Amino acid sequence: MAAKDDLGRAGEERAVAFLTGDGYRILARNWQCAQGELDIVAEHGRTLVVVEVKTRRSEDFGHPFEAIDARKAARLWRLAMAWIAAHPDAARGRHLRIDAIALVGDDPATARLEHLEDAL
Repeated sequence: MAAKDDLGRAGEERAVAFLTGDGYRILARNWQCAQGELDIVAEHGRTLVVVEVKTRRSEDFGHPFEAIDARKAARLWRLAMAWIAAHPDAARGRHLRIDAIALVGDDPATARLEHLEDAL
């Protein structure tokens, strides 16, 4: 299990580096509340962006984006609303978008990265 956790953590590090390099400002990482956890909350211009990161060594069991089913999507929206309720000043006047980042490869530092904006 630790190896999987390490892979996920390394994938999130790579996603943060990618996003900051693309002009995003990270507001929160691994934000938790009673309903669950958000991987990344960022702002991009006037848009508040919740980013779900999925890291896989291969696509043997499907593309990482396939893990974001309707149930997961609904949960992400609920968590985004909880984040906004907890941080009203940071969210005020902003549009909300949920993105997904997929990383596929043995090493997250060099894995193929795909960023799907407005994924849900």
